[in-house]
Amino acid sequence: MRHFPIFLNLSGRRVIVSGAGECAVAKLRLLLKTEARISVFGTEPAEQVRDWAADGRLTLIERPLEEGDAVCAALVYGANEDAALDARAVAIGRRAGALTNIVDNLEDSQFITPAIVDRDPVTVAIGTEGAAPVLARRIKADLEERLPASLGILARIGQSFRPQAEALRHGLPRRRFWSRFYFERGPEAVKSGDAAVRNALETLLAEELDAGPETGHVWLVGTGPGDPELMTLKARRLLHEADVVIHDRLVPQPILELARREATVIEVGKTPYGRSWSQDDINALIVEHGRGSKVVRLKSGDPGIFGRLDEEMDALDAAGIPFEVVPGVTSASAAAASIKTSLTRRGRNGSLRILTGHDVKGFADHDWRALARPGTVAAIYMGVRASTFIRGRLMIAGCPEDTPVTAVENASRPDQRVIATRLIDLPQALDEAAPHGPVMLFLGLSPRAAELSARQLRPQAEAL
Repeated sequence: MRHFPIFLNLSGRRVIVSGAGECAVAKLRLLLKTEARISVFGTEPAEQVRDWAADGRLTLIERPLEEGDAVCAALVYGANEDAALDARAVAIGRRAGALTNIVDNLEDSQFITPAIVDRDPVTVAIGTEGAAPVLARRIKADLEERLPASLGILARIGQSFRPQAEALRHGLPRRRFWSRFYFERGPEAVKSGDAAVRNALETLLAEELDAGPETGHVWLVGTGPGDPELMTLKARRLLHEADVVIHDRLVPQPILELARREATVIEVGKTPYGRSWSQDDINALIVEHGRGSKVVRLKSGDPGIFGRLDEEMDALDAAGIPFEVVPGVTSASAAAASIKTSLTRRGRNGSLRILTGHDVKGFADHDWRALARPGTVAAIYMGVRASTFIRGRLMIAGCPEDTPVTAVENASRPDQRVIATRLIDLPQALDEAAPHGPVMLFLGLSPRAAELSARQLRPQAEAL
């Protein structure tokens, strides 16, 4: 991040615009939304600038900016559309201690002006470091459609009510009050006018003050395979509202960044053959925070598939703490989608086996004869270290050595890798690839390109 986004208080402060033509008009439209004292310096001013000056909204000086004109200014804009004049203007501004900007000149500017969605006092600023102004405008248009014009009215009335809301205990009760106002009661009340909004605030405050002691709640949430866009809307909302976030090692940073800045975020990683939290300690931590807080327990993939979900639900039941389970996209589905194949296909397999390479006793044992049957498809979680064991058991059970096996590392993430091999070569292929992220193994599946190629070769081989 080259430009750090901040909101600068311009109330009563001087802002200088050097240039009075159409380029300046574009910046002035935005600056006139502020409470700054604006002075425009330039010859041959645009008609719009003259009109604003006549209305007393800015001061127009019909000459170039001179030394001393920028004294006590907070910002100085170069908007002359002339490189020499703009360079001279910002030099004057910098000597006067102001921050300076040349319109459409990123390298010579000390700050940039973002695209803005204005729902005063709610303001959304959008910047792309000058790399993609068209993209910033598109985002602005999308946000303007999504944010109702009444949002500013709600925010202003809510701001005036803040002293009364101080009666609520800081933390969850106060956040819940404001969440219910802005997202439930307020939008409906604003249709009937300001008085209805204030009445909604007073009623809601009375309800919150009469409420009993705060009780905790835990959500056991599946994050999906790692791509934030594959999270459910409910998972994203709960993560944003949580007081405490307890997450597995495999939950990536882009997902954790969706949590509130004030939330307590705790990693309870389980590292294979390394330092790990015990499940009992994780259960105790969830119960401890779940007694009086909104807790989101994040689990990679879907919590109900090899996520030790039952143990955590049992601990919450024993402690009398209410909880909900929020499913996620499991890694098998994401990995299959990434290689453009289906987990079931008519004429190939009418069932899907979901297996783990490890269980609490070590390498997991399965019905190897059933798995070795032609057409069987299995999704194997945590199978990398067990690959030699899996290959041996399958081949002893009669599985052909050329059975396709596909390994997908970090499914759905930017660093995803696909390793397509045969059963006989599986351990060696994984050793050579040396994956560091979570890997999904597919027995009996090939990436779509390889599968299409095999289908084309099959009729030719039969003809021979």
